[in-house]
Amino acid sequence: MDINFTLVAQAIAFLVLIVFTIKFVWPPLLTAIETRQKEIADGLAAGERGRAELEQSSKRAADALAEAKQKAAEILALAEKRATEIVEEAKANAKAEGERIITGAKAEIDQELNRAKEGLRQQVSTLAIAGAEKILRKEIDAKAHAEILTSIAKEL
Repeated sequence: MDINFTLVAQAIAFLVLIVFTIKFVWPPLLTAIETRQKEIADGLAAGERGRAELEQSSKRAADALAEAKQKAAEILALAEKRATEIVEEAKANAKAEGERIITGAKAEIDQELNRAKEGLRQQVSTLAIAGAEKILRKEIDAKAHAEILTSIAKEL
């Protein structure tokens, strides 16, 4: 009989252990498991959100980089255009300055030519008058000859 009583006592002790475990041990274990599952799920969700934010950040960074490259290209194009404008403006200024210098030089040459002509006229007049004086000394009407020489001098 010892085996049956022992077997029944062990079965009762086992049932008490099961009831005790179900009542006092099992709920904290389930709570701990559920908490751990929730933490794992939250961690996975946070990881998923982080990955999504990383993708968005990467996309925004790529967009910003593309925009910066576009702006840089626009700035370079404007700089090249302005450089061309400056070169063209400098060419126009140099051409205008050259034309002004040429015009001034031509005017100066014309003035010098007129002065030289006037000087030559005066010298020719003086020579003509000197020659005429010699002729007039031999002739009687000096006044008429002086008028003729003056008109000749003006024509020269």
